[in-house]
Amino acid sequence: MTDTATTGTTTGTTVTDADRRAAVEALMTDGIVGRKGAFSREFVAAMREDVDAAFEEARSRENGAVGRGPNRWYVEIHPQALRGFVELVEHPWVRAVAEAVLGPDYTVVEVGFDTPFAGAVHQPWHRDFRMPRETKEEHRLTSLAFNMTLVDTEEDMGPFEIALGTQWDDGTEFDHEMFPDASMYGRYQERAVRKYPQMGDISARSALTIHRGTTNHSQKSRPVLVLGIDGPEANNSEHHDLAVTRDYWESLPQSVRDHLACPIVEELTPITQKHDIEGLVMGAAE
Repeated sequence: MTDTATTGTTTGTTVTDADRRAAVEALMTDGIVGRKGAFSREFVAAMREDVDAAFEEARSRENGAVGRGPNRWYVEIHPQALRGFVELVEHPWVRAVAEAVLGPDYTVVEVGFDTPFAGAVHQPWHRDFRMPRETKEEHRLTSLAFNMTLVDTEEDMGPFEIALGTQWDDGTEFDHEMFPDASMYGRYQERAVRKYPQMGDISARSALTIHRGTTNHSQKSRPVLVLGIDGPEANNSEHHDLAVTRDYWESLPQSVRDHLACPIVEELTPITQKHDIEGLVMGAAE
């Protein structure tokens, strides 16, 4: 089966059955898979403009951004803050991977971005939430995090580091069931791979796979867009506050509405960040 997008902003749009099988296998083994050149550089540059504007707005109010370590911030935003939201969630590879792993009734529950600035340091090894029952008992993934870099990642920019295959680690003994003790770091360092995505690339990972941001030795920021998608059993939407205005909802294609279960409001309320555990354990951002 071949699926091709009609938008001019996406490039890597042909997705075959072999692509789907390879993505599922990578997620079940390594815990992460990437798609090179999924979007044009022009599209990514426009997304970067929107993210920069959203960051300035978030930092102008209390709890608009949450620290995930020194000089590192996370901001959750509403879908319509990104002019390319529809193209992102409609990309054939994103849709194919989400459906192959989570089933046809997947739901977008999170849109945000994580930005390490100059001076950001190694984060502690961690996963993004506690392991759900379905993963622990049935060896199933119930959610995925899609990440799209907004810059060309270089070695000195604090690249993302992930310990392959650790999405199945039980984690009961972790602090908050998310942060392994430092005595366990050897296991993750042995499996660690640093990622150097370029503008236009996108990845999908299980947020249970142990990972961290590394030290940013450069004077550049490294913003990464985050798209969180749940399967029917997951409840990560409880930790997020996505909403859309009525006119925006009516402008969306039905294929997007089918996977966006969020309040429809007359006026958007700025999102107050909820990632308290990460901020507590990883330290203040400044």
